[in-house]
Amino acid sequence: MDSVAAGIAAAIGEPARARMLYCLLDSHARTSTELAVVADVSPSTASVHLSRLRAQRLVRVVAQGKHRYYGLSGVDVARVLEGLSVLAGSARATFTPNTPNRLRAARTCYDHIAGGLGVSLRDRLMALGWLVADSAGNSYDVTAKGTGALEALGVDVEATRLLRRRFAFACLDWSERRHHIGGSLGAALLDLALKRRWVTQDLDSRALEVTGLGRREMLKHFGLQP
Repeated sequence: MDSVAAGIAAAIGEPARARMLYCLLDSHARTSTELAVVADVSPSTASVHLSRLRAQRLVRVVAQGKHRYYGLSGVDVARVLEGLSVLAGSARATFTPNTPNRLRAARTCYDHIAGGLGVSLRDRLMALGWLVADSAGNSYDVTAKGTGALEALGVDVEATRLLRRRFAFACLDWSERRHHIGGSLGAALLDLALKRRWVTQDLDSRALEVTGLGRREMLKHFGLQP
């Protein structure tokens, strides 16, 4: 146990790796290139550092298309870093996305809702008790309460569940660096929003625009203010 703890401490204790870890403490995932800039090291050196952090189970990586995003392995790692921050008394810079505002606000990600709207919708469904995550936080399921509520809105949850694809999973949002809802449930929610004219979709981009009706309806049904 002592040697394991010493290995973890050594991994955290290297300044470049520490900067990477504290950068990830805001719960936003980042690429190795972004972490290389944060740590002030070359991309190849950043890869070596990230491999060390992964070996010590301090970070995990999520593949999203051609990109790989790194985040903390879990709340236990965050608690250790927060504890060290108390001892060190240091402040951290916050994550500032550089995604164009229109795309960041709402857009499609394949066939589901992404951007601030997608992340906020996921948060509200969780808060309402309609959606629950598995222990790893990688997959979602709809509760009995959520099934009734979504079907009242026009989402056939059981038919969606039977489709030949993953039902609902945590899809990492590249602008918000948090998760929105992917899978057949995510597609069904986008279809609902489009059919009810809660959002309109650009013909020449992935941007979604929330309509006045959509703002009223999402506030009414989800307590969401897009």
